[in-house]
Amino acid sequence: MQIHVLKSKIHRVSVTDANLNYVGSITIDEDLMDAAGIIEYERVSIVNNNNGERFDTYVITGERGSGTICLNGAAARKVQPGDVIIILAYAILDAEEAKSFKPTVVFPDTATNKIH
Repeated sequence: MQIHVLKSKIHRVSVTDANLNYVGSITIDEDLMDAAGIIEYERVSIVNNNNGERFDTYVITGERGSGTICLNGAAARKVQPGDVIIILAYAILDAEEAKSFKPTVVFPDTATNKIH
């Protein structure tokens, strides 16, 4: 049996922009992506701590060191710049492998989206 488990989590980053006139996705600073082990075009879940919205999208690589967290396309309707969100990525693992798997969790500074 295979199960879905949390692979990576970027805990509490601030939305820097919301761009309705874009095809779709979330743009994430490449430093945050690397720290969390998230790759471009990977599916992620977004949890908005300010309004309770939860939705899925895919990742686009943002400028390294910029602190960028930008929701694009329709997802831009679910956030406001300054909202605090959590970004979750999942993996499908064998049930036995999942028992010992530990996710990568990143805790950036919410004011700057930089890693401590």
